[in-house]
Amino acid sequence: MAKLAKLAFDGADLRPMWRDLIAKLIDGTADAGEGLDLSLIAQLLGDKQTGLAIQQDVLKSQRLFRSPCLATKPRLRVLALAAATDMGSNTPIEFLLEQSGIDLMTLYVIPEFELPVPLPDHDVAIVIASDSEDCRAALDKIDRAVARWPRPLLNIPRQVCILDRDKLHRLLADIEGLVIPATIAVTRGQLQEVSRSAEVLAAIATELAFPVVVRPRGSHAGVGLAKLDDGAQMERYLAERQEQEFFISRFVDYSGEDGLFRKYRVVFVDGRAYACHMAIAERWDIWYLNAGMTASASKRLEEETFMHTFDIGFARRHQTALAALVERVGLEYFMIDCAETGDGSLLIFEADNTAVVHNMDPPSVFPYKSPQMHKIFDAFAAMLERRARRGRERAA
Repeated sequence: MAKLAKLAFDGADLRPMWRDLIAKLIDGTADAGEGLDLSLIAQLLGDKQTGLAIQQDVLKSQRLFRSPCLATKPRLRVLALAAATDMGSNTPIEFLLEQSGIDLMTLYVIPEFELPVPLPDHDVAIVIASDSEDCRAALDKIDRAVARWPRPLLNIPRQVCILDRDKLHRLLADIEGLVIPATIAVTRGQLQEVSRSAEVLAAIATELAFPVVVRPRGSHAGVGLAKLDDGAQMERYLAERQEQEFFISRFVDYSGEDGLFRKYRVVFVDGRAYACHMAIAERWDIWYLNAGMTASASKRLEEETFMHTFDIGFARRHQTALAALVERVGLEYFMIDCAETGDGSLLIFEADNTAVVHNMDPPSVFPYKSPQMHKIFDAFAAMLERRARRGRERAA
């Protein structure tokens, strides 16, 4: 995945590779690993439906895959437990371990098959499936095996399952110095009522009033995300969407004194926070790719400063809130997208175990990012080694 994603990120044309693999698939010479590559290429080309169909077919015959490893004799064997889902709903662990010399095997856990007995030999395992509907069956199956797992198992399913937006608010809402607007599941019918009368918002939740933020339930990467200021905008929004279930929350204006919005991604490895990126834009619905960071030297300088001063700046300002968040989430590896409010509180947008943490940005434009990403990669590898070592000590 890491190599294919890097090619796509750099603007390479994946269609020749697609055609070559399709030809092998048709004549029966493609192996299962090439089938999964084909599934990823389809998704990277924007054809999610075809990609998932190919994946489903491949997993009928094989569910265990080994990623390329730099070391002839790997220093550690990691088993990643994945769900049969799109490429954005499992932790992209290859990015974290690509240069580590650690052996990575991925086992897809699917409803049609039980976990293998015995399990593939490994030193430490980690759940990489997300808290999404299409991962629920896999998480349930893994959860039933947790008590008898033979090696250390990280990011256990019952903790992953608290990250969905509506659950996360209930988990974190009373932490001092932290703001997380209630995210409420609503039906299309309820939003249609809101479009006719704003008073309906208060009936859904007392804190709700226009403007509100709405998104389809289960959506990722900002698909269907909108800030709606009144009933007329709600009506137009629903006319353009086909989904039946949504999330709604109050809008929090987190713009700074200069009118710009700043959104941070923070990664947690074994309880410690690391800066991942900072996006700055005039728009509130920021993603790194729409923030214009590449085109602005001043924005990049601010992101570089954020990274270099993270431990004595951002992390220290929010030390109490971050410590409480880590304790309640209870995962060995996860990340948050967040901001700072005008009064200095930590504003949480979401917590996730599957957001991409990568080193694909060109060093000629972002010379400060590679060292920071490698700091995260090294911390992740070190965590896996510590947990594996403790497991061996307990077994002894």
